[in-house]
Amino acid sequence: MIEYIKGEIVELAPARMIMECAGIGYELNISLHTYSAYNGKKEGKIYVYEVIREDAHLFYGFASKEERELFLMLTTVSGVGPNTARTILSSYPPAELIQNIASRNEAALTAVKGIGLKTAQRILVDLKNKVKPVEAETASITGATAMGNAHVVDEAVAALVMLGFQKAASQKVVISILKGSPALPVEQVIKSALRML
Repeated sequence: MIEYIKGEIVELAPARMIMECAGIGYELNISLHTYSAYNGKKEGKIYVYEVIREDAHLFYGFASKEERELFLMLTTVSGVGPNTARTILSSYPPAELIQNIASRNEAALTAVKGIGLKTAQRILVDLKNKVKPVEAETASITGATAMGNAHVVDEAVAALVMLGFQKAASQKVVISILKGSPALPVEQVIKSALRML
């Protein structure tokens, strides 16, 4: 399984990206949210999910781990395939989608092209206990304060969890630190978090 690809962005379109890494060009299916995060950039790091079918090997690319987690959650719902999940993620940024699911907003989901009432209800029932408000905060900081902070949040939280702290508490502290000082390097964020936890 490929976790991420880091390299040069050769082509970028609203639903597709080609990233070159070590002389290999990877075609990635992306959401509009991911397109916005990489638009105008020459290189980057994109999180990947691979779908292997009889007739194709497909890569789906995401600007953040949170977006990929939402994609994977959506594809567990009966009637929601990878392309439908990508359409949903193109319609709403991760923070807003989490909020829509948490608040059981049927109308927001049925507004997405190709999502009927029954599918929207299945999404709400299947995912209502899987999305958490802390994830919504993480998604909003990765979306709102520029995608450059996404890796800082991920790395800092992962380090704190490895040190034995709870994920939810770690996310909350890291987010509050970055809201106050968005330019802090990951080492400084972890040091500050250790004093607050």
